[in-house]
Amino acid sequence: MTKTFGFALPDWTPPPAPTGETLTGHWVQLEAMDPDAHAADLFRAYSAADQVWDYLPYGPFSSASGYHRWAKENACGADPLFYVLRNRLTGQCGGVASYLRITPGSGSIEVGHINLAPEIAGSRASSEAMYLMMDWAFRNGYRRYEWKCDALNMPSRKAAQRLGFSYEGIFRQATVYKGRNRDTAWFAVIDQDWPALKEAWRVWLSPANFNAEGRQKESLADLTGLVRVSSDPAL
Repeated sequence: MTKTFGFALPDWTPPPAPTGETLTGHWVQLEAMDPDAHAADLFRAYSAADQVWDYLPYGPFSSASGYHRWAKENACGADPLFYVLRNRLTGQCGGVASYLRITPGSGSIEVGHINLAPEIAGSRASSEAMYLMMDWAFRNGYRRYEWKCDALNMPSRKAAQRLGFSYEGIFRQATVYKGRNRDTAWFAVIDQDWPALKEAWRVWLSPANFNAEGRQKESLADLTGLVRVSSDPAL
């Protein structure tokens, strides 16, 4: 029997771990989580929308001090490394996202803990934040960029596909949180996908792609759909 192996990587060098450098786009700025600077504004943004915590293993929080305490204890480390999304049009914090399961040795990194308040969810700012984090990973040499979510969280699955992630399957009974089972849906972008996907993002992010009311002319889902290697059968 002939043995087969994965393709060789003669020039492979593990990439650096992210350090929380500020990432700035047209509509959003990503800042490393500082509870003293960000927690009160984030609590304000989340305070009227308890449903944003439904698929996260923590929250909701009943007070600003409770959220501040949680952030100090859980959102200030190197993995996960939390970013705060600041809307550049309003100056206000509207959500968080993090890098996690950071594995430079295999060139793999995940985006997660995504929690968007209603004021920023579905906006150009929140989409651009996802692009900035993905772009940082591939610019710095990562080979694989992952998105995982509760398989029952259809808005998250739809978002992953819109952003250009390819569906990879369901891990059954992957974990337990808030006293309930979670099957996990897996999505990923790899470095071979990125050049074409980045061009799709460039077209979508261009100010020329939006009219005076901020409405898109070409949808991101249509642009990234030309690049994705697999689609989510549930969508």
